[in-house]
Amino acid sequence: MKKRVLAFDFGASSGRAIIGIFDGEKIELKEVHRFSNDPVTVCGTAYWDVLRLFHEIKQGILKAKADGGFDSIGIDTWGVDFGLLDADGRLLENPVHYRDLRTKGMVEKAFETIPKEKFYSLTGIQFMELNTVFQLYSVALQRPELLERAKSFLFMPDLFAYFLTDSQVTEYSIATTSQLVDINTKDWCNEIFEKLGIPRSLAGKITMPGESVRVLSDEICEELGVDKAKVYSVCGHDTQSAITAVPSGESGFAFLSSGTWSLFGTELDKPIVNEKSLSMNITNEGGCEGTTGFLKNIIGLWLIQESRRQWAREGTQYSYAELEKLALAEEPFKCFIDPDAPEFVPMGNIPGRVREYCRKTGQYVPQSVGEIIRCIYESLAMKYRMTFDMLKDCTGKNYPCIHVIGGGVKDGLLCGMTASSCGVPVKAGPIEATVLGNIAVQLIADGSIKDVAAARRIIADSESLRTYEPKDSEKWASAYKTFLTVTGK
Repeated sequence: MKKRVLAFDFGASSGRAIIGIFDGEKIELKEVHRFSNDPVTVCGTAYWDVLRLFHEIKQGILKAKADGGFDSIGIDTWGVDFGLLDADGRLLENPVHYRDLRTKGMVEKAFETIPKEKFYSLTGIQFMELNTVFQLYSVALQRPELLERAKSFLFMPDLFAYFLTDSQVTEYSIATTSQLVDINTKDWCNEIFEKLGIPRSLAGKITMPGESVRVLSDEICEELGVDKAKVYSVCGHDTQSAITAVPSGESGFAFLSSGTWSLFGTELDKPIVNEKSLSMNITNEGGCEGTTGFLKNIIGLWLIQESRRQWAREGTQYSYAELEKLALAEEPFKCFIDPDAPEFVPMGNIPGRVREYCRKTGQYVPQSVGEIIRCIYESLAMKYRMTFDMLKDCTGKNYPCIHVIGGGVKDGLLCGMTASSCGVPVKAGPIEATVLGNIAVQLIADGSIKDVAAARRIIADSESLRTYEPKDSEKWASAYKTFLTVTGK
């Protein structure tokens, strides 16, 4: 019999319910539900609309039931965000969005208590204001009464699974995004909790991907009219789920998980935590089968997505295909931005901020829509080149190609620019890497697939990949020097 498993995959702007059908040789995907994921700002705070998102999970389950049913469920989401629960297991407030400004200045303030070098040596995680530790630190300083009422916290995939099962579990890959997990013990770092005044009692026991299995609660089964399907803790962090699905037979491949965020890195057997990785602010996130995702978080297609939203707010709707066409029509290498500059993190007028960045750095200031999009695309490709060089420097390894996975695979312009900028071929696919990784861990957990290596072979046989070769290498190399000068790198 074919195995049917249901994967819920939440990105920063949308979510999907997809059935994975495994016949023993290949995995077929069937999307049964898709929905938007829209943050809501209330009284100056940006929240995730968690109750509506849980409603969409229920709709996905109903549609999967109507399509022929499923044997198990797995959930993956973006990292770092969480919900606080009281002693009765009730949600105290909607989870706050990682782009909310409550963490502004928290990194520097935390360094007053835990020096940067010590902090990194404990966790091996890249410093970003949005990390869970700085979110919780801001709550400890600004709203201590909220933490006094809290009994536990759960990351987003674990929170949704709790709503489905009435059982609280914390999965390892999503936990490591918090910057609260000890890099050596793979358990919570008590020292950080204590020094930053975050109650250690909030954090539950950590389990590895695929280890925890629960079942749908009686309440959910009765409401939806479904049987008690298993709910597995897959790689809850979407990045690690995507890495699990990289269709490579080589160990230590280079990958670029391309979507709202860009995650550029490699998979290691052991983390790299030293002065060099600290100076480059590279992260070591927990992965499947005890591996480490050694990678850099880079602002990705968020810049295109939010620019498109800004133009829509101004009254003009552009499709992504139209934006790509407008960019291709413009002259290359006229101006650059640092995609990770702080001004590009918050929601709002990204095109205006691109112009202002170019103005203050003494560059040509882009005027047209096409010029702005071309500036963003080329700057992202240059940032990938810079990160690729960091990766090779830290690991002492050369990589013959870059595996681009995720939604960014559909963006042929960016894939081609990445190959040209980095000087190696790009192998693009699968688009649904995160979903496939989610499904793979469910199938490994139930014994249908032996391990991750076997899953990757199956995924490679199930998917069509496209290769992009580098072009105009000398022109890109020359422009890269300009990019480094402009961005002060």
